[in-house]
Amino acid sequence: MSATRIAHSPGSAAFLLPPELEAHEPAEARGLARDEVRLLVSHLEDDRLEHAHFTRLPDYLRRGDLLVVNASATINAALSARRVDGSVVALHLSQRLPSDMWSVELRRPAEAGTRPLLDAEVGELLVLPDGGTARLVAPYGASRSDGGVRLWVATLRVPGALHDYLMRVGQPIRYGYVPRSWPLSAYQTMFATEPGSAEMPSAGRPFTPRVLDALARRGVRVVPIVLHTGVSSLEDHEPPYAERFRVSAAAARAVNETRAAGGRIVAVGTTPARALETVATSDGFIEPGEGWTDLVIGAGRELRTVDALLTGLHEPRASHLALLESLAGVEALAHAYEAALEARYLWHEFGDLHLLLPHASRAPD
Repeated sequence: MSATRIAHSPGSAAFLLPPELEAHEPAEARGLARDEVRLLVSHLEDDRLEHAHFTRLPDYLRRGDLLVVNASATINAALSARRVDGSVVALHLSQRLPSDMWSVELRRPAEAGTRPLLDAEVGELLVLPDGGTARLVAPYGASRSDGGVRLWVATLRVPGALHDYLMRVGQPIRYGYVPRSWPLSAYQTMFATEPGSAEMPSAGRPFTPRVLDALARRGVRVVPIVLHTGVSSLEDHEPPYAERFRVSAAAARAVNETRAAGGRIVAVGTTPARALETVATSDGFIEPGEGWTDLVIGAGRELRTVDALLTGLHEPRASHLALLESLAGVEALAHAYEAALEARYLWHEFGDLHLLLPHASRAPD
């Protein structure tokens, strides 16, 4: 594959992602262990790139570093729904809202494509399996530039407890690049303890006991936070919507102690980064906190606490790229993505990983 030039403006990398570089199935289905996916390492201090495998992650960290992981567990957030005209669509749950309402998205079934449906109306009633229903109450957030509505506030009526209902009739959200269904276990990380994420906090997926053991031997600690992810914002450069999070007193203390001792804070995914930066003071001190965060890193708000980032490879229009650019800079990120395309890395939740290590100015003394 010839070198691919990436045109950039902040948060909106422009490049073509060949379909064959979309991870269509979990690593295990490709004959690999979870921790045998590839790892692209960006050394931001001197612009070096290294190609490795995830099992080597401990080699790039050092004693005293702290990994912050997301303990949110993925739920079966995709439900089959029938509209009044008889057509069948996919109803994706995004975030549980106050008063037991949900933000939801309507899409065509995964086999039919990945674009959302934009022709729904206030008051529309959707029939769900086993006697459940969902009624669209109001648009959630601003309308798109074309006047369509992507996310809705909806009331759900289901028999019994919602979690049990979703386990019985729901499925994990999947898009057109994943051609077959996979069980919910394929979408869980080993850190998952608290159900609530519409989509997997996928940067944590490659971790295994042997990687954690190697990290412990190296003197690298791991601490959990919780941020429940909503549906992906892939269309029209949409910023991420508000998401529920919790940073415990123990997690805040671990971050603050690590910083005081000169260690680096390594966010495992953009979700822990968003949660930490939400409760960070101007000097990078972390306060415990919980609630909703609508923080967008890179839109006039730089990173204050996170020194390094382990993340997947993001789509050309993904808003997550603004956060990566805040850490790496536009040119360094473009260089890394050109290398990832050239070396045939795999994208999406079942794909490969990217470790961004700090500039000298961000590294501890």
